Amino acid sequence: MKHSCFTDVLRRTRSDAQRNRERILVAAKEAFTRGGAEVSLDDVAKSAKVGAGTLYRHFPTRDALIEAVYRSEVEKLAAAEGEFAARMQPVEALRAWMLLFIDYMAAKQLIVPVLNTVVGGPAKVYEGSGDRIKAAMDGLVGRAVRSGDIRDDLDPMDLLRALVGVSNVASSPNWPEGARRLVDILIAGSRPQMT
Repeated sequence: MKHSCFTDVLRRTRSDAQRNRERILVAAKEAFTRGGAEVSLDDVAKSAKVGAGTLYRHFPTRDALIEAVYRSEVEKLAAAEGEFAARMQPVEALRAWMLLFIDYMAAKQLIVPVLNTVVGGPAKVYEGSGDRIKAAMDGLVGRAVRSGDIRDDLDPMDLLRALVGVSNVASSPNWPEGARRLVDILIAGSRPQMT
């Protein structure tokens, strides 16, 4: 019986710690987006409704927090591949993920100035994220090709390049709206050709 109580307490403690970590990441993303890299970490802790000690226990430095915010966004994007594939038809899963990718790119643009402050530059933070994003797109396109919804000569990177390109040349704050329309155009253009 003692072991069960201890296990329950440990599980609750881990669960609380995970929730605190997630709240800190959400609060930090919002704070960095609004105020840049010099945002007070004490303010982040207050916004997350945790103590400063809790924040520093999870993220001992500002750089660690900045990196974690970015990696969290990449993890959400990578995890969405499986979630969408499990509950949507292949082409709809691809479309939903591409729309989420636009949101990711918009968030990344807002947080890039903060990422540029990380010791060693943003390349260290970006390390590995491209592979995870490419793997997610490859999986979704492969599934849509196998279902016959997408032509088999499509290079998944072409879709990513188109979306990244739109975000890189974005000159207006409402570029994501145009990029969302582009998703439907890209999907339509990726359909098998009728003979």
